[in-house]
Amino acid sequence: MRRFLFCFGFLLSLTVSVHAADFSKWAVLIVSGDNHAHSGNPSAVFDNARHDLVTAFTRIGFSAANIAQFAVSPDPVAQHSGNTAIANTLWDLSGRAPDGCLIYFTSHGTPDGIVIDQRVLEPEKLGMIVGNACGSKPSVIVMSACYSGQFVRTLRGDNRVVLTAARPDRTSFGCGEMDHYTFFDDCFLRALPMVGDFPSLGGLVQQCVAEREQQMKATPPSEPQLDIGPKVGAAFRWK
Repeated sequence: MRRFLFCFGFLLSLTVSVHAADFSKWAVLIVSGDNHAHSGNPSAVFDNARHDLVTAFTRIGFSAANIAQFAVSPDPVAQHSGNTAIANTLWDLSGRAPDGCLIYFTSHGTPDGIVIDQRVLEPEKLGMIVGNACGSKPSVIVMSACYSGQFVRTLRGDNRVVLTAARPDRTSFGCGEMDHYTFFDDCFLRALPMVGDFPSLGGLVQQCVAEREQQMKATPPSEPQLDIGPKVGAAFRWK
C-alpha cells in the first residue's frame, strides 16, 4: 500500500508539473491597431479587447510586469501603435522575459497585411520582428483581422501556435460602431477560461466563430486558421 501511495503521489506531481507551465517570464505584446469601425466612425472595439486580454492573460499566469500594450487612442497604460515602437519594445521585452512570447494583434486587415495606425504591417515585416525577438522560443501569435490568414506562412514555426481570425482571402466580422468586441476577439475571451492549453484554445475559438457566424448569417464564413508546430508541448499549457 505504501508503495502504491508513493507511486500515485509521484505520478500526480509529474502530471501537475507537465500540465502547468510557468508563464511569468514570457514576453506579452498586445496591439490595438485602429480606433475606427469598418464604417470609418470612431469605435473602441479593438481597445476593448486589448484591455480585457490583459486581465485574461494575467489570470492564467502571465506577469503584468511583462505585458506591453499598444493603442492608437491615447491611453496611459499603452504606447502609441507604430511598427518601429512595436519592434523595439518586443525586442526589449523578450530580453527581460526570455521564456517565451505571447503576441496578440487586433485591428482591421487588408489583403496586404494588418492596419497599424493607418499604415499596413505586412506579413514579411512582422515575421522579421517576431523572428528577431522570439526566435525559436515557445510562442503564441494571434492575428485578429480580416485576411489575417496571410500571416501564417511567415509566422509559423516548430515551437509556435499561430491563430488567425480569417483565411488569407476572407474577411472577419464584428467591427461595427455598436460592437463591443469583434466576433473573433469575443470568442477568444470566452474560450480562454474553458481550456488549459493554447492548441485546444485555438480549436475552440474556431468552433465558436463558426457557430456565431451561422447564427448571425454572416457570409462567407471567415474560417479562422490554426497552425500548431510539431514541437509544441507542455510549455503551452496552464492547467
